[in-house]
Amino acid sequence: MARTTVPFTLDHLDALDALGLPCRACLFWELDPVRRGRLTDETTRAEVKDAWMSEVLREWGSCGRVAIVDGSPVGYLTYAPPSYVPGAAAFPTGPVSPDAVLLVTAHVADGYDEAGIGRLLVQGMARDLSGRGGIKAVEAFAYGGNRLAPESGCLLPAEFLARVGFKTHRPHPRTPRMRMELRSLVTWRDEVEAAIERLVGVVRPKKNPSPAHRSELN
Repeated sequence: MARTTVPFTLDHLDALDALGLPCRACLFWELDPVRRGRLTDETTRAEVKDAWMSEVLREWGSCGRVAIVDGSPVGYLTYAPPSYVPGAAAFPTGPVSPDAVLLVTAHVADGYDEAGIGRLLVQGMARDLSGRGGIKAVEAFAYGGNRLAPESGCLLPAEFLARVGFKTHRPHPRTPRMRMELRSLVTWRDEVEAAIERLVGVVRPKKNPSPAHRSELN
């Protein structure tokens, strides 16, 4: 099974909507509660979603990753600077730290829940952000329960975030703010790659000595 992640673009929105993932007309993060409540038409909400993503892509750059398995999208996550996420102002554990990007939401299609797609998406996000200047961490407003529930809205479970490298930054019984340092992730990846290189060096077969060297041994 070939798995990878690619930058999230407008072209992915309809494909993800066809999977039943709640992204096409969801404006939980993109608008404040008052403006969001005024929009009830699905077409209008989708147009606002398109406009939001276009603005972020144009002014800031890549703002999400899409998981691709055997050529088909199966999940996504989105992230952006807090200034592009008015919906975050409603949380008591805010505001987001000035050196961090906000991970807003992530969803995986049915049947892929236990396939490691969430971790794959977070790793793709970290690789993207670690190459940009001035970003030291990713933060997220988490749902305090162990799994998604109707009251969790568009929040990610705190348990999942902890498994992929986030730590509680500001505690709260329902919506803690969690943080993942990009520097620690990059350091960890470098250490793993170095360990693999050392292991390859240990198990790599030794080259046969040259004829001249063999004659010296005789």
